Amino acid sequence: QVQLVESGGGLVQAGGSLRLSCATSGSIFSINSMDWYRQAPGKQRELVAGVTSGGNANYADSVKGRFTVSRDNAKNTVYLQMNSLKPEDTAVYYCNAVINQRIGDQIHALDAWGQGTLVTVSS
Repeated sequence: QVQLVESGGGLVQAGGSLRLSCATSGSIFSINSMDWYRQAPGKQRELVAGVTSGGNANYADSVKGRFTVSRDNAKNTVYLQMNSLKPEDTAVYYCNAVINQRIGDQIHALDAWGQGTLVTVSS
């Protein structure tokens, strides 16, 4: 069993900051990519930012220069620092991780999601 638990969402005024965290626990051999997605009302879920196990980060154009993704491999946790927030950043933010689990003498990859945390940016 694997759990991803997000925290840090809330209500903030435009121009403000929030820091999201996603803690992963359970049967984990290793974790490949750790990503943040978001889904605004009436819109499709979109990739916001991601970071590889080696620390390479990528960002959606809409958040470049404002958001920073990072991870603590010792804690199996990924973070999303969000600065200069805009009303259009309002969405439910989801954590996603590709988790390797050892089952017997084999390694199996599991695509896991958190339950989401709501970020609301007021104008």
